Amino acid sequence: MIETKTNVTGLRCVKCSQRYDERPDLYTCPACGIEGILDVEYDYDLVRQELNKETLAHNRQQSIWRYLPVLPVGRGARLPTLQLGMTPLYDAPLLASELGLGGLLIKDDTRNPTCSFKDRASAIGVTKAAELGRDTISVASTGNAASSLAGFAANMGLRAFIFVPETAPEAKITQLLVYGATVFAVQGSYDQAYYLAMDAAAEFGWYNRNCAINAYLVEGKKTCGLELGEQLQDGMADWLVVSVGDGCTIAGIWKGLVEMQKLGVLSRLPRLLGVQAAGAAPIYESFRTGDPLQPIPANTLADSIAVGQPRNTTKALRAVQASGGAYVKVSDEAILAAIPRLARATGVFAEPAGAASLAGVMAARESGVIGPHERVIVVATGNGLKDIKNARRTVGQPFSVAPSLDEVRAALQQQ
Repeated sequence: MIETKTNVTGLRCVKCSQRYDERPDLYTCPACGIEGILDVEYDYDLVRQELNKETLAHNRQQSIWRYLPVLPVGRGARLPTLQLGMTPLYDAPLLASELGLGGLLIKDDTRNPTCSFKDRASAIGVTKAAELGRDTISVASTGNAASSLAGFAANMGLRAFIFVPETAPEAKITQLLVYGATVFAVQGSYDQAYYLAMDAAAEFGWYNRNCAINAYLVEGKKTCGLELGEQLQDGMADWLVVSVGDGCTIAGIWKGLVEMQKLGVLSRLPRLLGVQAAGAAPIYESFRTGDPLQPIPANTLADSIAVGQPRNTTKALRAVQASGGAYVKVSDEAILAAIPRLARATGVFAEPAGAASLAGVMAARESGVIGPHERVIVVATGNGLKDIKNARRTVGQPFSVAPSLDEVRAALQQQ
């Protein structure tokens, strides 16, 4: 049974606007099929009574669950015990000056339990599965959503069945196996893994964690926007920059920001900059041309955003349009270059998709999309240790020395 003690009023199709009551296994609009992505709606008058500036100021819960009144989770639900959310927001003044910005903030979501932003969605996924009495949950992923789900499923005592392309980084596959998930390394692309996972979930009755069709998962992603709204309040930046694959993350963060404005916590909204890898940029192309999205074969080393057929395009486009923002695309070379630049300026080590947002800032400054002296927030979505192979491509080799001070001196002179 679905826990009824929430402020959720229903689900609405983003394509035809049809509204539905909550019910188990309602993933997409019955009238529109797989294109009918649903959005969770709330009674904001009720939410406002529980969630506002004053209540937040006195709330000592330092996790995403401080926002429970605007999450689709029952008040009596069993929640994961992993510490999640309230990730730090770092100031990077030197890098801001180098880029000609008025300010640069880094939202470091590499600090979440399995080292990625995707933990926010997985926490909601496993909680909803448990509420419905399910003991098994599944997902298709390029890597981070998979390792995230495996970790949170382990924490909640659920079985996890994971589908990833066999090209997923070794560190991410290792995480899955360590957490005890059953892993299917699919001999094909992420899109092929996705469709196989969808078929398997339907065939075997597994709870489906795929953000592309499960509206509740985007509610987890919006907690990043809720946090940013609370952290900045009257000091919101001009731009918020996010790397984009399926489109769920940028749509979710935008929803959280909008809700914080509705609740009187955030005084103004930023413009969104969505960043796609040049080899997997169908949302960028649709935004640029105004044409319907055309799927492409994804070809980028940034595995977390290597999506050639995004499923949350409508939400992703609408969020950026509503913000007055833009999309940019960046090369793999620019993404790789951004990894050490971010790390050496801030101490934040991001995987390629996490550093892509900084590469997007540099591209947007060069093209004039982001103006001089504007303030920018970059969301670092995944830890660099998840993809050491590509990180090593961006840096030199260590000095190999004997245990001799003379050899250290020689190396220093060579440097």
